[in-house]
Amino acid sequence: MKNIALNNLHISLGAKMVPFAGYNMPVQYEGVTAEHITVREAVGVFDVSHMGEFLVSGKNALPLLQKVTSNDVSKLAIGDAQYSCFPNTENGIVDDLICYKIKEEQYLLVVNASNIEKDWNWISKYNKDFGADLRDLSDDYSLLAIQGPKAVEAMQSLTSLDLTAIPFYKFKVGDFAGIKNVIISATGYTGSGGFEIYCKNSEVEQIWNTVFEAGANFGIKPIGLAARDTLRLEMGYCLYGNDIDDTTSPIEAGLGWITKFTKDFVNAEALAKQKEEKPQKKLVAFQLDERGIPRHGYDIVDVNGNCIGNVTSGTMSPCLQKGIGMGYVPTAFAKSGTQIYIQVRKKAIPATVVKLPFYKG
Repeated sequence: MKNIALNNLHISLGAKMVPFAGYNMPVQYEGVTAEHITVREAVGVFDVSHMGEFLVSGKNALPLLQKVTSNDVSKLAIGDAQYSCFPNTENGIVDDLICYKIKEEQYLLVVNASNIEKDWNWISKYNKDFGADLRDLSDDYSLLAIQGPKAVEAMQSLTSLDLTAIPFYKFKVGDFAGIKNVIISATGYTGSGGFEIYCKNSEVEQIWNTVFEAGANFGIKPIGLAARDTLRLEMGYCLYGNDIDDTTSPIEAGLGWITKFTKDFVNAEALAKQKEEKPQKKLVAFQLDERGIPRHGYDIVDVNGNCIGNVTSGTMSPCLQKGIGMGYVPTAFAKSGTQIYIQVRKKAIPATVVKLPFYKG
Protein backbone atom coordinates (compact mmCIF):
# COMPACT_ATOMS: atom_id res chain seq x y z
CA MET A 1 0.00 0.00 0.00
CA LYS A 2 1.20 3.48 -0.88
CA ASN A 3 0.66 6.43 1.44
CA ILE A 4 -0.44 9.85 0.20
CA ALA A 5 1.63 12.80 1.44
CA LEU A 6 -0.86 13.74 4.20
CA ASN A 7 -1.41 10.18 5.48
CA ASN A 8 -0.31 10.96 9.06
CA LEU A 9 -2.32 14.18 9.15
CA HIS A 10 -5.52 12.30 8.26
CA ILE A 11 -4.84 9.73 10.97
CA SER A 12 -4.31 12.55 13.50
CA LEU A 13 -7.72 13.99 12.47
CA GLY A 14 -9.37 10.69 13.35
CA ALA A 15 -9.99 9.54 9.79
CA LYS A 16 -10.92 5.94 9.21
CA MET A 17 -8.26 4.80 6.73
CA VAL A 18 -8.95 2.03 4.20
CA PRO A 19 -7.02 0.50 1.29
CA PHE A 20 -8.32 2.01 -1.96
CA ALA A 21 -6.76 1.64 -5.42
CA GLY A 22 -3.40 0.71 -3.89
CA TYR A 23 -3.34 3.62 -1.42
CA ASN A 24 -4.26 4.11 2.21
CA MET A 25 -7.09 6.64 1.97
CA PRO A 26 -9.40 8.47 4.41
CA VAL A 27 -12.88 7.00 3.90
CA GLN A 28 -14.64 9.04 6.59
CA TYR A 29 -14.09 11.34 9.57
CA GLU A 30 -17.31 12.14 11.46
CA GLY A 31 -19.69 10.07 9.30
CA VAL A 32 -20.87 9.90 5.71
CA THR A 33 -24.18 11.77 6.06
CA ALA A 34 -22.74 14.66 8.09
CA GLU A 35 -19.82 15.03 5.65
CA HIS A 36 -22.17 14.86 2.66
CA ILE A 37 -24.38 17.65 4.06
CA THR A 38 -21.28 19.78 4.83
CA VAL A 39 -20.38 19.76 1.12
CA ARG A 40 -23.95 20.45 -0.01
CA GLU A 41 -24.42 23.37 2.42
CA ALA A 42 -20.97 24.79 3.26
CA VAL A 43 -17.47 23.66 2.23
CA GLY A 44 -15.51 20.45 2.60
CA VAL A 45 -12.03 19.31 1.58
CA PHE A 46 -11.22 15.93 0.03
CA ASP A 47 -7.67 14.66 -0.25
CA VAL A 48 -7.74 12.81 -3.58
CA SER A 49 -3.98 12.71 -4.07
CA HIS A 50 -4.20 9.08 -5.18
CA MET A 51 -5.37 10.25 -8.62
CA GLY A 52 -2.90 9.93 -11.49
CA GLU A 53 -1.40 12.81 -13.48
CA PHE A 54 0.29 12.46 -16.88
CA LEU A 55 1.95 15.37 -18.69
CA VAL A 56 1.77 15.11 -22.48
CA SER A 57 3.97 17.59 -24.39
CA GLY A 58 5.43 18.36 -27.79
CA LYS A 59 4.19 18.97 -31.31
CA ASN A 60 2.61 15.51 -31.44
CA ALA A 61 0.81 15.83 -28.08
CA LEU A 62 -2.46 16.92 -29.72
CA PRO A 63 -2.44 14.23 -32.48
CA LEU A 64 -1.77 11.55 -29.84
CA LEU A 65 -4.60 12.75 -27.59
CA GLN A 66 -6.98 13.04 -30.53
CA LYS A 67 -6.25 9.37 -31.26
CA VAL A 68 -6.58 7.93 -27.74
CA THR A 69 -9.41 10.06 -26.27
CA SER A 70 -13.06 10.21 -27.31
CA ASN A 71 -13.57 13.97 -26.94
CA ASP A 72 -12.23 16.64 -29.31
CA VAL A 73 -9.05 17.98 -27.70
CA SER A 74 -8.55 20.47 -30.54
CA LYS A 75 -11.42 22.54 -29.12
CA LEU A 76 -9.47 23.33 -25.93
CA ALA A 77 -7.99 26.77 -25.33
CA ILE A 78 -5.27 27.31 -22.71
CA GLY A 79 -7.07 27.23 -19.35
CA ASP A 80 -9.77 24.78 -20.47
CA ALA A 81 -10.51 21.41 -18.92
CA GLN A 82 -12.38 18.62 -20.72
CA TYR A 83 -14.04 15.42 -19.53
CA SER A 84 -13.24 12.47 -21.79
CA CYS A 85 -12.49 8.76 -21.91
CA PHE A 86 -10.02 6.32 -23.45
CA PRO A 87 -12.07 3.92 -25.61
CA ASN A 88 -10.66 0.41 -25.98
CA THR A 89 -10.92 -1.69 -29.15
CA GLU A 90 -13.77 -3.90 -27.82
CA ASN A 91 -16.48 -1.22 -27.38
CA GLY A 92 -15.42 -0.65 -23.76
CA ILE A 93 -13.65 2.07 -21.81
CA VAL A 94 -10.05 1.89 -20.58
CA ASP A 95 -10.69 4.80 -18.19
CA ASP A 96 -12.38 8.17 -17.92
CA LEU A 97 -10.27 11.27 -17.38
CA ILE A 98 -10.00 15.05 -17.38
CA CYS A 99 -7.71 16.72 -19.93
CA TYR A 100 -6.27 20.17 -19.13
CA LYS A 101 -4.63 22.38 -21.75
CA ILE A 102 -1.73 23.91 -19.77
CA LYS A 103 -0.09 25.75 -22.67
CA GLU A 104 0.43 25.28 -26.39
CA GLU A 105 1.58 21.72 -27.03
CA GLN A 106 1.21 20.73 -23.36
CA TYR A 107 -1.65 18.88 -21.68
CA LEU A 108 -2.24 17.38 -18.25
CA LEU A 109 -4.32 14.21 -18.02
CA VAL A 110 -5.87 13.31 -14.68
CA VAL A 111 -6.78 9.62 -14.47
CA ASN A 112 -8.21 7.23 -11.90
CA ALA A 113 -5.81 5.88 -9.28
CA SER A 114 -6.73 2.25 -9.90
CA ASN A 115 -5.90 2.64 -13.61
CA ILE A 116 -2.61 4.58 -13.53
CA GLU A 117 -0.46 1.72 -14.80
CA LYS A 118 -3.10 0.48 -17.25
CA ASP A 119 -3.62 3.98 -18.68
CA TRP A 120 0.11 4.65 -18.93
CA ASN A 121 0.64 1.43 -20.88
CA TRP A 122 -2.34 2.20 -23.13
CA ILE A 123 -1.15 5.70 -24.06
CA SER A 124 2.46 4.55 -24.43
CA LYS A 125 1.41 1.83 -26.88
CA TYR A 126 -0.19 4.39 -29.21
CA ASN A 127 2.55 6.94 -28.64
CA LYS A 128 4.97 4.72 -30.56
CA ASP A 129 3.34 6.17 -33.69
CA PHE A 130 3.43 9.78 -32.46
CA GLY A 131 6.51 10.36 -30.29
CA ALA A 132 4.97 12.87 -27.88
CA ASP A 133 6.82 13.52 -24.61
CA LEU A 134 5.04 11.57 -21.83
CA ARG A 135 5.76 12.06 -18.13
CA ASP A 136 4.04 10.30 -15.24
CA LEU A 137 3.80 12.85 -12.41
CA SER A 138 1.44 10.77 -10.26
CA ASP A 139 3.88 10.16 -7.39
CA ASP A 140 5.01 13.79 -7.24
CA TYR A 141 1.70 15.65 -7.07
CA SER A 142 -1.12 16.00 -4.58
CA LEU A 143 -4.74 16.93 -5.28
CA LEU A 144 -7.18 18.60 -2.89
CA ALA A 145 -10.83 19.07 -3.83
CA ILE A 146 -12.36 22.06 -2.01
CA GLN A 147 -16.06 21.64 -2.68
CA GLY A 148 -19.31 23.32 -1.66
CA PRO A 149 -21.35 26.51 -2.17
CA LYS A 150 -19.12 28.50 0.21
CA ALA A 151 -15.84 27.40 -1.39
CA VAL A 152 -15.28 30.57 -3.43
CA GLU A 153 -15.96 32.92 -0.52
CA ALA A 154 -13.92 30.84 1.91
CA MET A 155 -10.87 30.58 -0.34
CA GLN A 156 -10.73 34.02 -1.98
CA SER A 157 -8.36 35.44 0.65
CA LEU A 158 -5.74 32.81 -0.27
CA THR A 159 -5.11 33.98 -3.84
CA SER A 160 -4.65 37.13 -5.91
CA LEU A 161 -6.77 35.52 -8.65
CA ASP A 162 -10.49 36.31 -8.80
CA LEU A 163 -12.04 32.91 -8.05
CA THR A 164 -15.48 34.09 -9.19
CA ALA A 165 -13.98 34.64 -12.66
CA ILE A 166 -13.04 30.96 -13.14
CA PRO A 167 -16.04 29.32 -14.86
CA PHE A 168 -16.95 25.63 -14.55
CA TYR A 169 -14.37 23.41 -16.29
CA LYS A 170 -11.82 26.23 -16.59
CA PHE A 171 -8.64 26.65 -14.57
CA LYS A 172 -5.94 29.18 -13.71
CA VAL A 173 -2.32 28.73 -12.65
CA GLY A 174 -1.35 31.14 -9.89
CA ASP A 175 -0.60 31.76 -6.23
CA PHE A 176 -2.65 29.92 -3.63
CA ALA A 177 -2.14 29.64 0.14
CA GLY A 178 1.35 31.14 -0.14
CA ILE A 179 2.48 28.74 -2.89
CA LYS A 180 3.25 29.83 -6.46
CA ASN A 181 2.20 28.05 -9.67
CA VAL A 182 -0.70 26.09 -8.24
CA ILE A 183 -3.40 24.79 -10.62
CA ILE A 184 -6.78 26.07 -9.42
CA SER A 185 -9.45 24.22 -11.38
CA ALA A 186 -13.22 24.88 -11.23
CA THR A 187 -13.94 21.16 -11.44
CA GLY A 188 -15.08 18.53 -8.99
CA TYR A 189 -17.08 15.37 -8.46
CA THR A 190 -19.82 16.67 -6.17
CA GLY A 191 -22.16 18.97 -8.10
CA SER A 192 -21.91 21.65 -5.38
CA GLY A 193 -19.25 23.86 -6.94
CA GLY A 194 -15.73 24.59 -5.76
CA PHE A 195 -12.20 23.90 -6.91
CA GLU A 196 -9.59 21.22 -7.32
CA ILE A 197 -6.07 22.24 -6.30
CA TYR A 198 -3.02 20.55 -7.87
CA CYS A 199 0.30 21.06 -6.09
CA LYS A 200 3.56 19.28 -5.33
CA ASN A 201 3.64 16.79 -2.45
CA SER A 202 6.08 19.08 -0.60
CA GLU A 203 3.52 21.92 -0.73
CA VAL A 204 0.29 20.15 0.17
CA GLU A 205 0.56 20.31 3.98
CA GLN A 206 1.01 24.10 3.93
CA ILE A 207 -1.95 24.40 1.56
CA TRP A 208 -4.15 22.09 3.66
CA ASN A 209 -3.43 23.98 6.90
CA THR A 210 -3.91 27.40 5.30
CA VAL A 211 -7.17 26.29 3.65
CA PHE A 212 -8.58 25.17 7.01
CA GLU A 213 -7.57 28.43 8.68
CA ALA A 214 -9.26 30.43 5.93
CA GLY A 215 -12.37 28.26 6.00
CA ALA A 216 -12.81 28.19 9.79
CA ASN A 217 -15.65 30.72 9.75
CA PHE A 218 -17.40 28.93 6.88
CA GLY A 219 -17.88 25.54 8.56
CA ILE A 220 -15.08 23.85 6.62
CA LYS A 221 -14.47 20.16 7.38
CA PRO A 222 -12.37 17.29 6.00
CA ILE A 223 -14.42 14.88 3.87
CA GLY A 224 -13.73 11.22 3.12
CA LEU A 225 -14.13 9.02 0.05
CA ALA A 226 -17.44 7.57 1.26
CA ALA A 227 -19.19 10.96 1.06
CA ARG A 228 -17.46 11.61 -2.26
CA ASP A 229 -19.28 8.53 -3.55
CA THR A 230 -22.74 9.56 -2.28
CA LEU A 231 -22.25 13.10 -3.60
CA ARG A 232 -21.25 11.97 -7.09
CA LEU A 233 -24.11 9.46 -7.19
CA GLU A 234 -26.70 12.15 -6.38
CA MET A 235 -25.41 13.90 -9.52
CA GLY A 236 -25.35 10.71 -11.60
CA TYR A 237 -21.63 10.97 -12.31
CA CYS A 238 -20.13 7.68 -13.48
CA LEU A 239 -17.60 5.83 -11.32
CA TYR A 240 -15.03 3.76 -13.18
CA GLY A 241 -15.18 0.12 -12.13
CA ASN A 242 -18.89 0.44 -11.27
CA ASP A 243 -20.86 2.31 -13.93
CA ILE A 244 -18.25 2.18 -16.69
CA ASP A 245 -15.49 -0.32 -17.36
CA ASP A 246 -13.71 -2.33 -20.05
CA THR A 247 -17.04 -3.88 -21.14
CA THR A 248 -19.32 -0.80 -21.28
CA SER A 249 -19.28 1.61 -24.19
CA PRO A 250 -19.54 5.40 -23.84
CA ILE A 251 -22.71 5.22 -25.97
CA GLU A 252 -24.35 2.73 -23.59
CA ALA A 253 -23.22 4.78 -20.58
CA GLY A 254 -24.88 7.98 -21.84
CA LEU A 255 -21.48 9.52 -22.60
CA GLY A 256 -22.20 10.22 -26.25
CA TRP A 257 -21.65 13.91 -25.42
CA ILE A 258 -17.93 13.23 -24.88
CA THR A 259 -17.67 10.98 -27.95
CA LYS A 260 -16.96 13.17 -30.99
CA PHE A 261 -17.09 11.46 -34.38
CA THR A 262 -15.70 14.55 -36.11
CA LYS A 263 -12.23 12.99 -35.70
CA ASP A 264 -10.59 9.58 -35.92
CA PHE A 265 -9.99 7.91 -32.56
CA VAL A 266 -9.54 4.39 -31.21
CA ASN A 267 -12.62 2.26 -32.09
CA ALA A 268 -14.49 5.28 -33.52
CA GLU A 269 -15.98 3.31 -36.40
CA ALA A 270 -17.53 0.64 -34.18
CA LEU A 271 -18.85 3.19 -31.69
CA ALA A 272 -20.36 5.29 -34.49
CA LYS A 273 -22.11 2.17 -35.76
CA GLN A 274 -23.42 1.40 -32.28
CA LYS A 275 -24.74 4.94 -31.95
CA GLU A 276 -26.46 4.74 -35.34
CA GLU A 277 -28.01 1.32 -34.71
CA LYS A 278 -28.90 2.22 -31.09
CA PRO A 279 -27.28 0.26 -28.23
CA GLN A 280 -29.08 -2.80 -26.87
CA LYS A 281 -28.57 -1.70 -23.26
CA LYS A 282 -28.36 1.66 -21.54
CA LEU A 283 -27.21 3.00 -18.20
CA VAL A 284 -30.27 4.36 -16.40
CA ALA A 285 -30.87 6.20 -13.14
CA PHE A 286 -33.63 5.01 -10.85
CA GLN A 287 -35.29 6.00 -7.60
CA LEU A 288 -36.91 3.46 -5.27
CA ASP A 289 -40.66 3.96 -4.81
CA GLU A 290 -40.59 2.30 -1.36
CA ARG A 291 -38.13 2.08 1.52
CA GLY A 292 -34.92 0.24 0.74
CA ILE A 293 -31.31 0.72 -0.25
CA PRO A 294 -30.08 -0.51 -3.64
CA ARG A 295 -26.51 -1.78 -3.61
CA HIS A 296 -23.89 -2.49 -6.27
CA GLY A 297 -24.53 -5.92 -7.76
CA TYR A 298 -28.22 -6.23 -6.84
CA ASP A 299 -30.41 -7.63 -9.63
CA ILE A 300 -32.75 -5.37 -11.58
CA VAL A 301 -35.89 -7.36 -12.50
CA ASP A 302 -39.06 -6.84 -14.51
CA VAL A 303 -42.64 -7.16 -13.24
CA ASN A 304 -42.46 -10.95 -13.69
CA GLY A 305 -39.23 -11.27 -11.71
CA ASN A 306 -36.99 -11.84 -14.74
CA CYS A 307 -33.48 -10.43 -14.27
CA ILE A 308 -32.91 -7.64 -16.80
CA GLY A 309 -29.77 -6.04 -15.36
CA ASN A 310 -27.72 -5.20 -12.28
CA VAL A 311 -27.27 -2.18 -10.05
CA THR A 312 -23.89 -0.59 -10.80
CA SER A 313 -24.10 2.09 -8.07
CA GLY A 314 -26.64 2.53 -5.30
CA THR A 315 -27.12 4.26 -1.97
CA MET A 316 -29.55 5.98 0.35
CA SER A 317 -29.44 9.61 -0.82
CA PRO A 318 -28.65 11.86 2.18
CA CYS A 319 -30.42 14.81 0.51
CA LEU A 320 -33.46 13.03 -0.96
CA GLN A 321 -33.82 10.46 1.83
CA LYS A 322 -34.64 7.88 -0.82
CA GLY A 323 -32.87 4.89 -2.29
CA ILE A 324 -31.22 5.88 -5.59
CA GLY A 325 -29.01 4.06 -8.06
CA MET A 326 -27.86 3.39 -11.58
CA GLY A 327 -27.63 0.26 -13.67
CA TYR A 328 -27.72 -1.14 -17.19
CA VAL A 329 -31.05 -2.34 -18.57
CA PRO A 330 -32.30 -3.28 -22.07
CA THR A 331 -33.10 -0.13 -24.06
CA ALA A 332 -36.84 -0.95 -23.87
CA PHE A 333 -36.69 -0.24 -20.12
CA ALA A 334 -34.55 2.90 -20.36
CA LYS A 335 -37.22 5.56 -20.89
CA SER A 336 -37.83 7.99 -18.04
CA GLY A 337 -40.90 6.97 -16.02
CA THR A 338 -40.50 3.24 -16.71
CA GLN A 339 -41.23 0.93 -13.78
CA ILE A 340 -38.50 -1.53 -12.84
CA TYR A 341 -37.82 -3.53 -9.68
CA ILE A 342 -34.71 -3.88 -7.54
CA GLN A 343 -34.18 -7.24 -5.87
CA VAL A 344 -33.24 -6.34 -2.29
CA ARG A 345 -32.69 -9.68 -0.59
CA LYS A 346 -35.98 -11.59 -1.08
CA LYS A 347 -38.12 -8.57 -1.95
CA ALA A 348 -38.50 -6.94 -5.38
CA ILE A 349 -38.85 -3.23 -4.58
CA PRO A 350 -40.53 -1.08 -7.25
CA ALA A 351 -38.42 1.72 -8.71
CA THR A 352 -38.88 4.36 -11.38
CA VAL A 353 -36.39 5.29 -14.09
CA VAL A 354 -35.66 9.02 -13.71
CA LYS A 355 -33.66 11.73 -15.44
CA LEU A 356 -30.39 12.90 -13.90
CA PRO A 357 -29.31 14.52 -11.71
CA PHE A 358 -31.15 13.12 -8.69
CA TYR A 359 -30.10 16.14 -6.63
CA LYS A 360 -31.25 19.42 -8.19
CA GLY A 361 -29.67 21.77 -5.65
